[in-house]
Amino acid sequence: MKLHINLKKITDNSYDIIIGTKLSSVAGEIAKWNDVSKYFIITDSNVRRLYGNKFLKALQSHNVEAFIISVPAGEKSKTRKTKDQLENKLLKLNADRSSLIIALGGGVIGDLAGFVAATLLRGIPFIQIPTTLLSQVDSSIGGKVAVDHPLGKNLIGAFYQPKKVYIDVDTLKTLPVKEFRNGMAEIIKYSAILDNKLFSFLENNQSRITIHSASRQRRASPQAGGGQASLIHLIYRCCELKKMIVEKDERETGLRRILNFGHTIGHAIESLSYYKLSHGEAVAIGMVAEAKISAALGLLKQSEVVRLNNLLQLYKLPTDIPSRMDRNKIVQLTYHDKKAQQGKVQYTLLNKIGKAIVGVTVPKNIVKRVLSE
Repeated sequence: MKLHINLKKITDNSYDIIIGTKLSSVAGEIAKWNDVSKYFIITDSNVRRLYGNKFLKALQSHNVEAFIISVPAGEKSKTRKTKDQLENKLLKLNADRSSLIIALGGGVIGDLAGFVAATLLRGIPFIQIPTTLLSQVDSSIGGKVAVDHPLGKNLIGAFYQPKKVYIDVDTLKTLPVKEFRNGMAEIIKYSAILDNKLFSFLENNQSRITIHSASRQRRASPQAGGGQASLIHLIYRCCELKKMIVEKDERETGLRRILNFGHTIGHAIESLSYYKLSHGEAVAIGMVAEAKISAALGLLKQSEVVRLNNLLQLYKLPTDIPSRMDRNKIVQLTYHDKKAQQGKVQYTLLNKIGKAIVGVTVPKNIVKRVLSE
């Protein structure tokens, strides 16, 4: 006797990325969605003060049942304990499968709230409203949701796509300079692995992009057609590149691993710093290290390593591993990376600016030598 369970039906996980929308208009749009019983905004303490409470009032003004739950800002909230606390609060507020979770914040909130949505009641819908440059160009798109583990970053999670992504560029007005640079690290990563024209644009337009950032720190009006146009171009292009990759490889079984450039070494450095180094800073250091590994293997010209190093420094990002950081521990942590398989670490390396190679196994002695140089 035999039973066959046919699970070949493909679920449609398609969604739109809306760039340039205002938070007030987002509230009005999602309040009109059919079959939503309750709205739950998950945010952090900083974003709640800046945007969350206003967004909650905007939702409630449409006569819907809406709540806001916040966690302390920062990577230290991205844990199983915080996820458990959020789930307890949601269940006490009678969240059900027709509830909608709204991830309002940066990458930590997007990953955390998305993972809660993926597992609560075996999955409830959520949307992403990223408020940092890093989350707008990268982490809010593609459905990677996770929490950290003491052994490494993002080791516990799922693939769970949002129903929509709303990008309000005006939320970057209040973004600290350090967080702006975080986002620039990911933008530089996209250019290094996929788009040499974007890389050249970044080399040639640094003053316009950083002037725009500085004007935002003074809370001045965006300069018409100058920095704002450059910034929107960067966000749109990175979203376009991420969309192309995710459409071809949603579950990171092949091509999507190209996005891990700089992250194998970078995640280890970030963890070893106990998150005193930001994600963007760690990835910037990781990109230079992995470019040097590429050169050591004969895949990349040394001049291209220098070019990448110079671009990162142009945007005030670190490129050297902190002197006191134990190189052997960095190498050890890479073997706990979620990309490691059968005791081997899979690297994404560069062949040239704008072209990367995925799934390269690098001998440990070469990694140690490069990190020690």
